[in-house]
Amino acid sequence: MVVKGTVSITLEDFQALLKSSEESLRTKENYAKAAKELGVFLSFLATRADLEKYVDEFNRQSKTATIVFEGTKAKIELKEYEETNNS
Repeated sequence: MVVKGTVSITLEDFQALLKSSEESLRTKENYAKAAKELGVFLSFLATRADLEKYVDEFNRQSKTATIVFEGTKAKIELKEYEETNNS
């Protein structure tokens, strides 16, 4: 929902808003890096053990993420992220 108009806030509140935005962006970037690193680790494990049944069970139970293998490379896909970006 986009609302057009103007608003007046104090400079202190504006600075807090900017700081919050920066922290949110940093958290999002760190989260994406962690997901990639976990994907690399899963790819490594997949070459050494039969993980398919465990991955299938994880995917069945998880409400927020899915592990997908593309060849020997693992990728973690966030279900909420997919749903909001596919709309």
